[in-house]
Amino acid sequence: MQYQLAMLGAIPAMLAMMLFDRLDAKRPEPRSTLRRVALAGGLSAIPVILVDLLLKAVGPGGGENPPATYGEAFYLAFVVAALPEEAAKMLAMLLFAWRRPEFDERMDGITYGARAGLGFAMVENVAYLLLLPASLGDYVALFLGRAVLAVPGHATWGAIMGYFAAIRRFDRRGPGIVGGYLIAALLHGIYDVWLFSAPVAVADGHTWMALGVAGVPVVAYAVPVVVVGFGALFVRAAMIRAIADDDRTEALARAMWSRPS
Repeated sequence: MQYQLAMLGAIPAMLAMMLFDRLDAKRPEPRSTLRRVALAGGLSAIPVILVDLLLKAVGPGGGENPPATYGEAFYLAFVVAALPEEAAKMLAMLLFAWRRPEFDERMDGITYGARAGLGFAMVENVAYLLLLPASLGDYVALFLGRAVLAVPGHATWGAIMGYFAAIRRFDRRGPGIVGGYLIAALLHGIYDVWLFSAPVAVADGHTWMALGVAGVPVVAYAVPVVVVGFGALFVRAAMIRAIADDDRTEALARAMWSRPS
């Protein structure tokens, strides 16, 4: 029963993939490439878990959970979580989509970046739901929290990275794949460091960090909500701009090919 409940954690990522497919319906990508990128993103979670364990062991506090200091929280958020996880998504996109002929539009960067992020989120979600909940109440809280925040977060961070990579590739502007990776890791790290710092703050007497409504830690989730909301708005605006630029490029190409020689 526990295994079956954990597998339900794949549903939010699958629904998000369907949403991105609908948003890219004008010039959709091959299903086989989308599957490969999602699979690569998911499988990349396995080495990332091993890297995380190593970084926790050699870092401050020896991987103590929850962290005892703000420095440990920062290390866990950025060094252990954000940087390796966003690197895994970047590699999934680069290795399985970047050099393929179908990666021929700006919107493709958003599509494949989000798909890599959602593949990663799917595996991570199932792992969390399999290992962490101690009761049905814990399971429901974790499932809802990750469905509403973590899964959209992974999708938007991957999409942002892919967008900046694509506009550098096609328009020779913007921060490119490395800059996009650093921006994604920064947003991811801010999301995590607030959550990881909450128990430290409460232990230091800042009990307002534990304030909530109906058992939901509203203050602890406030910054993650803002980060994910900002990311989603940015990705939406990036999609609109990418589709418009791709339309112009397609129209120019058609006009050029229709001219008599």
